[in-house]
Amino acid sequence: MDRINITYNERPELKDPIFIEGLPGVGNVGKIAADHLKDELKAKKFATVHSRHFPPQVLVGDDGVIRLVNNEMYYHRGSNSDKGKGKNDIIFLVGDYQGLSPEGQYELADAMLDLAVHMKVRRIFTLGGYGLGRMVEKPRVLGATTNHQLKKEMMGHGVVFAEGEPGAGIVGASGLLLGLGEMRGIEGVCLMGETSGYFVDPNSAREVLRVLVKAIGVEVDYGALEAKAEQVEKLTSRFKDLEKGIQDGRKQEDLNYIG
Repeated sequence: MDRINITYNERPELKDPIFIEGLPGVGNVGKIAADHLKDELKAKKFATVHSRHFPPQVLVGDDGVIRLVNNEMYYHRGSNSDKGKGKNDIIFLVGDYQGLSPEGQYELADAMLDLAVHMKVRRIFTLGGYGLGRMVEKPRVLGATTNHQLKKEMMGHGVVFAEGEPGAGIVGASGLLLGLGEMRGIEGVCLMGETSGYFVDPNSAREVLRVLVKAIGVEVDYGALEAKAEQVEKLTSRFKDLEKGIQDGRKQEDLNYIG
């Protein structure tokens, strides 16, 4: 296998497409949001990406049939006349994994940007989670952009640009696609939903998606995400109870020690 191998189902001609990346990361926030939007818009797969930079494994389906891990690319055609469909065409990058190494991350990002330039992409949205290491009741959507005008536009959609956040920068595809894309003349924004980082977080993904759909002018149904969020909320409630029990136990130990 080549270092990166892209197999095309078709090569669509798109009009002023927006590029949306949602690969696995903290809380799988970006992946959940991008997959939900892709499914809601009934986007069509046009390319599959295999690479030696992905983990050396296959995934086994419920029917016992395997497939090699990959990334996939989909497209959706926008329309000026259809309400709720958005005017721009959209390209989605979704998949099983990101590159395992720094070299792999750079090579994969470069390959995706080669394709983006060829398809005349002018704006990229990367989606991810911002791990806080604690439970989050009402996640904010933090942002980072390639220019001040785009920052102002995103603030109008409710994106928070807080000084010092994200403190450690943006690691992986969500950051590299913006940084390397800017070098190629493509503007971009990263939308990061606050999340504990302990669980897959559809609640945070929903908040990221609420911002994204306003920014690109589409409408989606959140029913499936709401159901997933309720399931995770039950799990987090148990975690909170466990966490409280541990803290109460520590406090009792402290009191015993003082006594």
